[in-house]
Amino acid sequence: MAGSATQFDDARQFDQALSEILEGQDEFFTSYDEVYESFDGMGLQENLLRGIYAYGFEKPSAIQQRGIVPFCKGLDVIQQAQSGTGKTATFCSGVLQQLDVTLVQCQALVLAPTRELAQQIEKVMRALGDYIGVKVHACVGGTSVLDDKRILQAGVHVVVGTPGRVFDMLQRQSLRSDCIKMFVLDEADEMLSRGFKDQIYEIFQLLPPKIQVGVFSATMPPEALEITRKFMSKPVRILVKRDELTLEGIRQFYVDVDKEEWKFETLCDLYETLAITQSVIFVNTRRKVDWLTEKMRSRDHTVSATHGDMDQNTRDIIMREFRSGSSRVLITTDLLARGIDVQQVSLVINFDLPTQPANYLHRIGRSGRFGRKGAAINFVTRDDEKMLADIQKFYNMVVEELPSNLADLL
Repeated sequence: MAGSATQFDDARQFDQALSEILEGQDEFFTSYDEVYESFDGMGLQENLLRGIYAYGFEKPSAIQQRGIVPFCKGLDVIQQAQSGTGKTATFCSGVLQQLDVTLVQCQALVLAPTRELAQQIEKVMRALGDYIGVKVHACVGGTSVLDDKRILQAGVHVVVGTPGRVFDMLQRQSLRSDCIKMFVLDEADEMLSRGFKDQIYEIFQLLPPKIQVGVFSATMPPEALEITRKFMSKPVRILVKRDELTLEGIRQFYVDVDKEEWKFETLCDLYETLAITQSVIFVNTRRKVDWLTEKMRSRDHTVSATHGDMDQNTRDIIMREFRSGSSRVLITTDLLARGIDVQQVSLVINFDLPTQPANYLHRIGRSGRFGRKGAAINFVTRDDEKMLADIQKFYNMVVEELPSNLADLL
């Protein structure tokens, strides 16, 4: 590759270099085995904890139990875990814990492979850092360069971005690197497979030499290993296998509804046959939340509804009403999937399948939490068949067709 840090004349040399890296892997990485069962035990500052709990997290996921503390200690970390396991909040917490908010200069740079992911990370960083008063900016392609320059010159604590735009801002010196002390590569395998390798090397060259590096990745391909060798010192490696993410205790079914128009009647039939304690219904858009709420009420179902257009106060009131049991059904979008933990929820219905397989866990992991039994029912139209197949592949499990004796199963 032109411009990349290591040139190999032929494939044989590359293979040899790679096998040396892999052989030396054990002494290069140290593993980090401390596990923290609660956020309270991690020694995080009070205002960061407030942000974590306000976001809806209650108990750290497997990667958070192992990954937040070493990052907070300033160690270089390689964290390997699938998407959907809570990686974003892991490095966001690590970054926020170490910021000096009185210094309005960029202290942390986070790179992601897509604009959408960068914007999602920006949202999480902002939400978790809400009580700290953190200033975060997403630097991504397709937006105004002038706006970027103006915001960066006014001063931010954290920049999240895609490699192209970030490199551009560093070169123009609109983004000053003197105070950057943390550098995070999210979805490193994705980023390197999209051909950002040279740009990432170039960005590294423009950063201060003593910098903490965090690499987050689902897999560790040779390119990712090479980056870790070149730019990290004594990194700790934290590995969370996918089977630690469980959907255990949750029976999962699908209903073939063929056409979108048939979903509503199918839903009403379900409620006829089931005496459900409480259930959450997920749809993909805010407008659909309003539409379905209206339709359910017209059939005399008592339902609550919540989505991101509502202000926090209204959402809190609605969630209280649902938690108290005065409403048995909650209709909502993915945005709020993480914030819902209602003890009595025994059924989750995906009226619409999630648009990302990773969101499936966030949605249905709400039912039967912490060892309770629960069920998830997925409405599948012809157009959804591929997504259902992707979800099954992603979690390595089989979703069965809904049997007619459903009431006996729940």
